[in-house]
Amino acid sequence: MNLLDELKWELKKKDNSLVKLILLNVIVFVVMGIITVTLSLSNNTALVDSIDKAVALPSNFWKFLYRPWTIISYQFVHSLKDILHIAFNMLNLYWFGRIVADQIGSRRLLSLYLLGGISAGIFYLLIFNIGVDYLNIPQGDGDLIGASGAVFAIIVGAATLSPGYTVSVFFTWQVKIVYIAAAIIFISFLGTVGGNAGGNFAHLGGALFGYLYIKLLRRGTDLGKPFVLFFEWVSKLFQKRSPMKISYRNNSGTFTSTNTTPNQKEIDDILDKISRSGYTSLTKEEQQKLFKASQK
Repeated sequence: MNLLDELKWELKKKDNSLVKLILLNVIVFVVMGIITVTLSLSNNTALVDSIDKAVALPSNFWKFLYRPWTIISYQFVHSLKDILHIAFNMLNLYWFGRIVADQIGSRRLLSLYLLGGISAGIFYLLIFNIGVDYLNIPQGDGDLIGASGAVFAIIVGAATLSPGYTVSVFFTWQVKIVYIAAAIIFISFLGTVGGNAGGNFAHLGGALFGYLYIKLLRRGTDLGKPFVLFFEWVSKLFQKRSPMKISYRNNSGTFTSTNTTPNQKEIDDILDKISRSGYTSLTKEEQQKLFKASQK
């Protein structure tokens, strides 16, 4: 199965945060490109700058207080002058995001992306508003854009979940993703003394959150639970209620469902739940239904 076939298969899923995140980033890039070119051709560059400022995360804390939404919006905006930026981010999001979604569910992947991006943004603000007094960082008044911080959280999250998972590099070498994660972290660490110091510190902030998120999740603390509950609530608003099941008590004193053999809709709902929250979220009854369906 090639990449195009995989994307088509992913799009058929009812609940797939990974594909939606990629599509949202691409759509924002295309829309911003059309707006920028149109306004630039009409000699309205001032409006272009205003739009860019409205969605980018400012390094100045006081400016951020006037634009608090930018802690989210910046995660979906990429430089129109550097198409490789969004290309590498989306490829890494797709490759490592699949590992995360398979392990902990689609909605936790979305939580990790958003919270990782928020952590990267906070790290960026701290560095430029507090760190400049202690670190040799050029103080400036720049803006942060791009999904890199959120993607770093996904990459490190995947490496923490499955450090032994291997991928093909240049279609030849099998490399464990834990080594890939370590390499990109080290590269960003080296970049903290370069021209994009703030961006690289943001990468490290996202990577740190990705590690902590998975470690705490394994101990029973889900930092993204409020996001997951919110996503589930929104999802239920658009779902049709399933018909009521009637059960009766047989002579042995146990309850038996009138629908002993799971139908296709029930199986689809169970598979969607696995996609959202992972296999461990299934109840015993749902696991039994899935087992029965596999025996057909």
